[in-house]
Amino acid sequence: MATTIVYIGVGSNIDKHKNIDGCLTDLSSHFKKIEISPIYQSKAIGMDAEDFYNLVIKFETNSTLERLKSKLREIEKRFGRERTHIQNNSRTLDIDLLLFGSLVSKKNNIPRDDITRYSFVLKPLYDLEPNLVHPASGVKMSTLWQKFDESKQPLFRVRYNFYSHRGNE
Repeated sequence: MATTIVYIGVGSNIDKHKNIDGCLTDLSSHFKKIEISPIYQSKAIGMDAEDFYNLVIKFETNSTLERLKSKLREIEKRFGRERTHIQNNSRTLDIDLLLFGSLVSKKNNIPRDDITRYSFVLKPLYDLEPNLVHPASGVKMSTLWQKFDESKQPLFRVRYNFYSHRGNE
């Protein structure tokens, strides 16, 4: 069975270290060759809440799109994420499927619109894979980042030791 390269965005603003570490542990047990971007701290957009930590994770999967989306929702739920009708609220863990191979699907929001809308998605994706081509626009992540006005959405790189903060926040 063919593998698909996937990029997901991960964010948290509740028990950030615990939830991000747990998510990485969970993903590592299901997927091979996980690559992790730097983590960035950003202000919560559209809500009055604690700052978020955000990163992008790359991995390969044999799963179908639907099975992968289901697995990501299971992980969110395991870490206390409750999906409600309220869009802008604090989150223990938010996992967004950004890219699923070269698939372009408006129905599934892939590639996810957030890539070009938010610095906390584009910058870690650029850090991880600057020469990656956006499947819908055909533009490299490096070009997208160079054109992005980061002054409106400032980011702060977080010194983060994965797995060393478990239970300490």
